[in-house]
Amino acid sequence: MKPKPQIHPFPAFYRPDSRILILGSFPSVKSREQMFFYGHPQNRFWRVLAALYDEPVPNSIPEKEALLARRRIALWDVIGACTIAGSADSTITDVVPNDLAPILNSAPVERIFVNGKTAERYYLRYQKPRLGREATVLPSTSPANAARSLAQLVEAWRIIL
Repeated sequence: MKPKPQIHPFPAFYRPDSRILILGSFPSVKSREQMFFYGHPQNRFWRVLAALYDEPVPNSIPEKEALLARRRIALWDVIGACTIAGSADSTITDVVPNDLAPILNSAPVERIFVNGKTAERYYLRYQKPRLGREATVLPSTSPANAARSLAQLVEAWRIIL
């Protein structure tokens, strides 16, 4: 697949009471098609959150939004535009970072987490110098991170509680 310029197609999810911000790198093809976060059926993000909070796995976008709202979680991505081949983080170039200020200025975010090493790399390069805030890296919930089982991901992600 040939790399193509892409612009992040949907907005951040946050509410005025969001206390946790979880940042991905850039949405997958499936997420871009669905216009919401972690849309690939093999991505374990929603299963991890459901297990952490002892809730049913949300399926629809309204169910996902309700889970995030109940748990005061904001979601966004580090990258606002880039050149990428399909969903492959390894092909990302020409990065334009997202502006996190609207979230951080309107919600009392206490902690920032990044979902995977790619999100961490771009957070450290583009966001931390602007914000001066640390972010904790969590193991990626992507299907590409096959080295970790769902149980191992849930255990590693417990830190957000």
